[in-house]
Amino acid sequence: MPSHHPARSRRSTERKGDLRERAILDTCEALLAHKGYNAMTVGDIAQGAGITRGALYFYFGSKQEVVVALVARTVEHLWERSRTTAQTDEPRQAIAEAMQRTVELWNEHGLVMRTAIDLSLTVPEIGELWSHTADLFITAITAVLERAGIQAGTEPEQASAMARALCWMIERTFYHASQESRETLQGASATCEHIWLTSAGLTT
Repeated sequence: MPSHHPARSRRSTERKGDLRERAILDTCEALLAHKGYNAMTVGDIAQGAGITRGALYFYFGSKQEVVVALVARTVEHLWERSRTTAQTDEPRQAIAEAMQRTVELWNEHGLVMRTAIDLSLTVPEIGELWSHTADLFITAITAVLERAGIQAGTEPEQASAMARALCWMIERTFYHASQESRETLQGASATCEHIWLTSAGLTT
């Protein structure tokens, strides 16, 4: 028998596993909208993904593990956006693009983001993911402020301290605005962008 058959079979199994895991996470995200974290069950997730509870436990040990994986998948997009922001040379462009990409992600996955914030204090794995996300965003904001001429450092008027305050302001503002409407979120983003530009001395 040709030796490549087992490898091809394994690749097929891996692809099927990836698709099944994606279905589980997609179902979990939908259930967050329809039932909320506390009300949804492992059985609900398995049923929505078209698998048995036993099959789901092959991938995840609990409802909490599913949500952690869903948050991880979502914040990876934020990590990519933060890196892009940090590498954009022109500060105005970096700020505009960062805010637009962040709005798009919150429009698409706002419920996951709010769930991550809500659970970050009680679920250590989610807390670590969210803290890492904030650190990357703070680093990106710091880089933009420094390129705009703000002095590097951690004093209140320096780039690192200002970036930390801007990051948590944006998080809290988006958390609340995303619960109302896309228009409210867009308006809130414009306000945050104006404050960031003002902080960078770029409004004149």
